[in-house]
This record gives sequence, C-alpha cells and structure tokens, in this order.
Amino acid sequence: MGPVNWIAVGGGWAVAALLGVLFYGRKALPGEKFELHLLAAILLAVSAAMIGHMLARVGVATLQAKPWLYFMMTGGLALTFIGPALVITAVRRESELLQALFDWSYWLAAYLAIGGVFLLLD
Repeated sequence: MGPVNWIAVGGGWAVAALLGVLFYGRKALPGEKFELHLLAAILLAVSAAMIGHMLARVGVATLQAKPWLYFMMTGGLALTFIGPALVITAVRRESELLQALFDWSYWLAAYLAIGGVFLLLD
C-alpha cells in the first residue's frame, strides 16, 4: 500500500462540499444547526479519507497505468453502495423516493469529483 495523498483528500473534500452547496443551496450552508453542519462536514471528510485509503491500496503506479480506475472505483462506490442504501432507507421510512434519487445523484457527483481530484493530484 502506498501513502494516502492527504492533499488530494483535502481537495476532494472541498470539491465535494462545494458540490453540496450547488446541489442543496442554502440548506447546505451552516445556519441555526451549526453542529449538524459541522458533523456533516466531518463525515464528508471521513468519506474522502476512506477513498484516499482505498486508492492508496491500489497504488499510484497502477492508477497511473489505468487512470479510469479513479472514476470506476469512486463512482462504483456511489452507484452500488451509497445509492442503494439511500433508496432502501427511503422505502423503509416511506419517504420521498425522488429525494433519495436526488441525494444519490449528489453522492455520485461528489464521489466522481473526489476521484477527479485524486487523478489530478496523484
């Protein structure tokens, strides 16, 4: 396993957070519930760090030889783990399926963007 690229982790986190503001507008900005927004920011950083760990396990040499893996791996996580979890949760809670699909689209965009940051910075 190679070292985690912490600069790419931070950059990926920042891009994913900015995408959150673009997707969700004012709801994504800290307001009355600052603590919840701080928790969300921390959890997003944990996600970016785990992506960094996953990519470090693959190794820079492999990723440079096969750059599509950045997007295949990060997008694959969003498509096959996060999205289904959001939809299953929405179904069980009998909440809006359309909102779950919108959230899924955010996570797919965010994870692909994180992969793109790693591609640029590795």
